[in-house]
Amino acid sequence: MESHAYKELKIAAAKIRMDIIESLYCAGSGHPGGSLSIADILAVLYFKEMNINAENPEWPERDRFVLSKGHCAPAYYAALAEKGYFSRDELKNLRKGSSFLQGHPDMKKTPGVDMSSGSLGLGLSAANGMAMIGKAENKDYHVYAMLGDGEIQEGQIWEAAMTAAHYKLDNLTAFVDLNGLQIDGEVAAVMNPAPVDKKFAAFGWHVIVIDGHHLEEIIDAIEEGKRTKGRPTAILCRSIKGKGVSFMENKVGWHGMTPNKEQYDEAVKELEQTLRELEVG
Repeated sequence: MESHAYKELKIAAAKIRMDIIESLYCAGSGHPGGSLSIADILAVLYFKEMNINAENPEWPERDRFVLSKGHCAPAYYAALAEKGYFSRDELKNLRKGSSFLQGHPDMKKTPGVDMSSGSLGLGLSAANGMAMIGKAENKDYHVYAMLGDGEIQEGQIWEAAMTAAHYKLDNLTAFVDLNGLQIDGEVAAVMNPAPVDKKFAAFGWHVIVIDGHHLEEIIDAIEEGKRTKGRPTAILCRSIKGKGVSFMENKVGWHGMTPNKEQYDEAVKELEQTLRELEVG
């Protein structure tokens, strides 16, 4: 990838992280850790890979995205706002009763949201349905789903994985955010899903393992998935929960805790510094 395009994607990811912190601080509740860990993937999807139109969110030919781990909506909303689906000012209204940006995505209220989500384990099934319709109607769109590594403890994920392979849904790519932490602690200690790569492979998926913060690896994996025929692709993303804010990184407590004023100021200072370095670099 050209260095300029790479730089623009890194800037997009940094802005998404800034928006996450801003919106969560304004809300006083929400989930920063797992939102920050998927910012790089969302930057690649929304600013390079997905065929979408912010001026026509319901365009029938668009690529689809399902945030199966719906509690990480702050990252989703930030990507949509940065892409132009709605004003960034709306992010400050996160979780307010009058806002269309609630704690979990709502496809009936929020421009750009393709599927309501929140109850863990359901998103991959919804993505399957979208991909199956695309196949039946000979559409060219691609469907992407984002799963959490704690979420894949849910049995329905594996029923959906079996279904996707059975119907040869090669127009479906699932990301699994392997940040290693969930609300109750380390994923491996709560209910260890490992080996995740071998499980997806056993269910008939094409499996790619990457660094979930390395933009070129993310791009290459998505393109490999598009080239793969006859089966769905699972991109397993090794990531850092709370990525981009040093005091949040790899700390389970930041799964569902929002920053106070001092912590907010510290996080913004770090992220602004990152953004300045990217913009002048």
